[in-house]
Amino acid sequence: MTCNRAARIGRATPARRRARLRSAAAVVLSWWLLCCAGAPPGLAQATPGLAQTITALGDFDYAVRVEASRRIRRLDPAFVAPLLVEAAHEHGDSYVQFRAAVLLSGLGGPQAREFFRQALDAHNDRVRAAAYEVAEHDPDAALAPVLLAALEAETSEFVRPALLRALAAHDDDPAVREQLVRDIDRGEGHFRAAVIEALGEHGAAYAVEPLIRIASGEGPLRDDALLALGRIGDGRALPVMAAAQTQAADTLQPIVSASACLLGIDCPNQVRYVVQAMEYGAARGGGDRILLRAAAAAAGALAAAGRSEALDALIVAGVGADDPARAPLALALGSVALRDPVRMLEALAAREDSEEVLLLLRDAFDMLDEDLAEERFYVSMRSVLRDERRIPGARALAEAVIRVLEF
Repeated sequence: MTCNRAARIGRATPARRRARLRSAAAVVLSWWLLCCAGAPPGLAQATPGLAQTITALGDFDYAVRVEASRRIRRLDPAFVAPLLVEAAHEHGDSYVQFRAAVLLSGLGGPQAREFFRQALDAHNDRVRAAAYEVAEHDPDAALAPVLLAALEAETSEFVRPALLRALAAHDDDPAVREQLVRDIDRGEGHFRAAVIEALGEHGAAYAVEPLIRIASGEGPLRDDALLALGRIGDGRALPVMAAAQTQAADTLQPIVSASACLLGIDCPNQVRYVVQAMEYGAARGGGDRILLRAAAAAAGALAAAGRSEALDALIVAGVGADDPARAPLALALGSVALRDPVRMLEALAAREDSEEVLLLLRDAFDMLDEDLAEERFYVSMRSVLRDERRIPGARALAEAVIRVLEF
């Protein structure tokens, strides 16, 4: 199931790429100064046509939507936040509601927090999923019963995974733990995979035994269970990893190696194998696409866990790859960037090919289509790259990030 989202989301269209050429012309240094140095007093109040700009968030033309988001991000948060709240609640275009909520999430503050609490039962699926995602990243014990109550009625393929991740972030509640363990074996495969992934990312040691059962046998969720066990880091999974390294299919071995490394087993050799599998899978004129998808996902999991050699190898392989090998590498790198923006930005600052890496990330963001996570990336960039003492060349990198990733 790992990295399968690429198959249903797809790449940027030629029209979208042409729109980017138009929107890129609007990115100038004054925008960066406004972003990173703070808006001068009264700027937002002097900006005409803000209602039209908010409506343009749903424009058919991609370049218009990008420019509308860019303008709103540069306005005084105290001024624009109430207008975004109103649009997210009441605008006649459901997509504008969603995009207003996304931009509001980047502003933060009490108005945003209150809005997302209310949006947990919004009729708009996108807005409701955004509220669940915010709840995951801003947990509040009082929300656990609310999230549990929502689970029985939430059946949307695109919304329920966000709710499951939010529940996993609230697993201090015993009732939440019991429900999540039940859901490992309940429902359709993509819902079960979402539960398993969430349990791994939130270190759910209470779920190790059922995850071991799934990781020990053949099946479409075995890779998800192995990675989840590695991320949890519980020694009870060691026999499962040892068995999988001798019994699992070759195409699963990169996942096994990454999971073993996450458990602390012979990391240098495990990482070396993952990198070699990734290079072989991406080889021009041949390679193995199934192996490549597994190896890219494995390298991404290692990179997200702090293995810099895996991150470097993923970047090198992705920048040098052509389609169709480029897509799984971009997806894996994009997932790392959205999970840990600061790590990705620091890696970018240390590279001479940052422009090529940003283009790879742009492909990834197009495929992943995770608007709130992209907004968190922007907020982290604005914070991290405003300090030249922390990252030399931060200003130039910030300009490149804004231009290429269309912030």
